[in-house]
Amino acid sequence: MGLFRTLRSVASFAPPTLSARKRRFDRAANIDDLRLIAKRRLPGGIFDYIDGGAEDETSLLNNRMAYQRYEFVPRILRDVSNIDTSTTFLGRTLSTPIIFSPTGFTRIAHSQGELAVARVAASRQLPYCLSTLSTRSIEEVAAVSDGPKWFQVYVWRDRALVHDMLTRAESLGYEAIMLTVDTAVLGRRERDVRRGFTLPPQLGPGTLIDGIMHPAWTWDFVRHDPITFANISGAAGRSVGTAVTLSDFISEQFDPALSWDDIAWFRERWKGTIILKGVQSVEDAQLALSYGIDAVALSNHGGRQLDGAPAPIDLIAPVVQATNGGIPIICDGGIRRGGDILKAMALGASACTMGRSYLYGLGAAGEAGVEKAFTMLQTELERAMALTGTRSLAEVTPSLIRQISH
Repeated sequence: MGLFRTLRSVASFAPPTLSARKRRFDRAANIDDLRLIAKRRLPGGIFDYIDGGAEDETSLLNNRMAYQRYEFVPRILRDVSNIDTSTTFLGRTLSTPIIFSPTGFTRIAHSQGELAVARVAASRQLPYCLSTLSTRSIEEVAAVSDGPKWFQVYVWRDRALVHDMLTRAESLGYEAIMLTVDTAVLGRRERDVRRGFTLPPQLGPGTLIDGIMHPAWTWDFVRHDPITFANISGAAGRSVGTAVTLSDFISEQFDPALSWDDIAWFRERWKGTIILKGVQSVEDAQLALSYGIDAVALSNHGGRQLDGAPAPIDLIAPVVQATNGGIPIICDGGIRRGGDILKAMALGASACTMGRSYLYGLGAAGEAGVEKAFTMLQTELERAMALTGTRSLAEVTPSLIRQISH
């Protein structure tokens, strides 16, 4: 008893947690830890679909490693007792420069899918961008989110369908559309090829065994409604179908004839903000400015389209210089740390996205995982600002970082 009293005087005892999964989640220290938890929970094919990239995955790796080619130049004795991460972007004041980027087929990670992500974004009044290929509809997301909502648009051959989705989004208060322009054809994601993985997943012996090996995911999957491409199946005049019946239609809809001339078609039908996602060169950023685009997302689709495309962070400074800072820039790709966000902002980005980061959280623990992924990035951003002597984003300049070679 004496030993116990001595221990009580110098230590507190945490209540025991019987669930090994909860213990792992509670101890997760960063986004990579959430990734490992998601890898344990999700069937292999589904994890690889979320985690993988195109061909040799060179761009996928480079997106992440590129941030490590920049180091901070910390300043000291700056009174960092109050850190302000707020910023203004496209007319909105945001508490932090983090945008929740669009991801397709999100319910394969967790049954709540896009609704979980939208709720976390709305709780912070941060923009959430819903994908054309979402598994929750424009209407369902609007019903759970009073925060700023954007809609990501794939430009398809069936323009009547695209127009229908734009009309629905506008009627429900979506503020911006994000035109994705790097999918003239789909990239070859070879992890999916090796696993025989398709969207939607096809049932076979391997799929069944994978499901048995991941019972938590399987139980969540079978207890909820069948997954469908909700925005297409709910379109006016189109009968509701499952993802199985719609997948062939979608694969045929990507329009390789898309060109700058099509911007006018969207301007006629969308009076809100237009963001161009998939800009990968200085020249195209200049063209976007000349066409009156409201913002560009420097993005290589998370390394899932063209392998060998440039890392977004390396494009920021050249684009700022070439456009004289005339167009807001979103850095989209590879962010796994709050310090990555600070580096992007120092180079001239106006905002940054989280995509895979929240998918890892969603796959690990549903909405609680999305919340944890966001909190990790936000806390790390605040810590990086304090440790570099940066009290507010208004103080962030290119002198905060320098490029190094390895």
